[in-house]
Amino acid sequence: MKNDHDGSHSHQSMKSSSGVVVDLETVELKRLEKRVGRVHVQQRLGIESDHVAQVFGPGRTFFHIENWSSLRPLIRLGLRCTGLYGRGLRNATDIKIRHNEIIMPRLPMAFDGFTLLHLSDLHLDRDSAYPAALITRLEQVEYDLCVITGDFRAKTHGPYDAALAALAQVRRHLHRPIYAILGNHDSIRMVSGIEALGVRLLINESAILERNGAFVHLAGIDDPHYFQVDNFDRATQHIPPDAAAILLAHSPEPYQRAAHAGFDLMLSGHTHGGQICLPGGIALMTNADCPRQFCKGAWRYHTMQGYTSVGSGASVIGVRFNCPPEITLHHLRTPPSPQEH
Repeated sequence: MKNDHDGSHSHQSMKSSSGVVVDLETVELKRLEKRVGRVHVQQRLGIESDHVAQVFGPGRTFFHIENWSSLRPLIRLGLRCTGLYGRGLRNATDIKIRHNEIIMPRLPMAFDGFTLLHLSDLHLDRDSAYPAALITRLEQVEYDLCVITGDFRAKTHGPYDAALAALAQVRRHLHRPIYAILGNHDSIRMVSGIEALGVRLLINESAILERNGAFVHLAGIDDPHYFQVDNFDRATQHIPPDAAAILLAHSPEPYQRAAHAGFDLMLSGHTHGGQICLPGGIALMTNADCPRQFCKGAWRYHTMQGYTSVGSGASVIGVRFNCPPEITLHHLRTPPSPQEH
C-alpha cells in the first residue's frame, strides 16, 4: 500500500506476470480515459489537485462554502449557545420520503407507473448515523430503478475510503439497477470503487432503459458546478432526438442547456434546499448560480420538468433546520387519454 501525491487515499500495487509492479489506480484511470476521454480525466485530476480546499475560485459560483473549514466551529458554537445544536443534529437524520408524480408526454406506455428512487448528496462519511438513517428509509420504499445525483463524500478533498465503505453498507439495501453521477465533492478516483459496488456511473454518458420492448434514455453529466466538466454533446450522442430522455445533473445550474438539448426530465441535487432555512423553508443560501425556483423540489422550464432534491445528508456542518433531508420517489406517468378528461 502507498499514498498518492496529495495523500487523499491509499491504493494498491501488484506484480504483473512479468514481475513488474503495477499501480492499480493508474490502470483504472487509463481504463477510464478510454471510456470518457483522456482530456476529461486530466482536467478532473488537475482541478482536484490545483484547487484542494479552495474557498474562493473557479466554478460557476465564486464562493465555495463547503470548503470553508473555519466556518464550521463558528456555526457549531453559535448553535450550542442558543441550545439548537442537538435539535439540528436530530433533524439531519430525520429523512422524509417524498413522492413526485411526473406526467411525461413522450413516455412510452410500457413505462406508465415506472418509479425512480432519487437519492442525492449522501455525504455518507460525515456522520456514522447517516448510513443507518438512510437504510431505515430504503427498507420502506418500492421502486423500479435507483438514481443518485452525486456527492457521496463529505469533504471536497482528502480520503474517500470511509465514504466507499459507508456506500457499501447502503448498497446492500438498494435494488439494481442503480445509476449515478459524480458531484463536486467526489473525486474521479472514486469511480472504480463505486462501480465495483454495482453502481453504474454516467460520466457524460447515457444508458438505455428497456421495459416490454419500449425504451427510455437516461443520461448523466459530470459535475457542472465546481469542476465544470459537463459535456452535453457526449452525454446525448446516442439519444435519438424524438426519444424520451431523462438527465442526471448534480446541480440544477445547467437547466437551460438541458431543456434546449431536448430532455423531458432533469433530476438534480447539490443545493441541499439551503439546509439551514428560515421558517417556511426560506433558504439563507443555495450555493448555485441559478434562480431559486430551480433549487428545491419540482419545477419546469419550457417543456422540460425538473426536480432538485434537498438531499439525504448534510454538508459543512451536520445540522438541518426547516429543511428536512429526503429521499424521493418519482412516479412516471403517461398523459391521460382524452376519455379521462
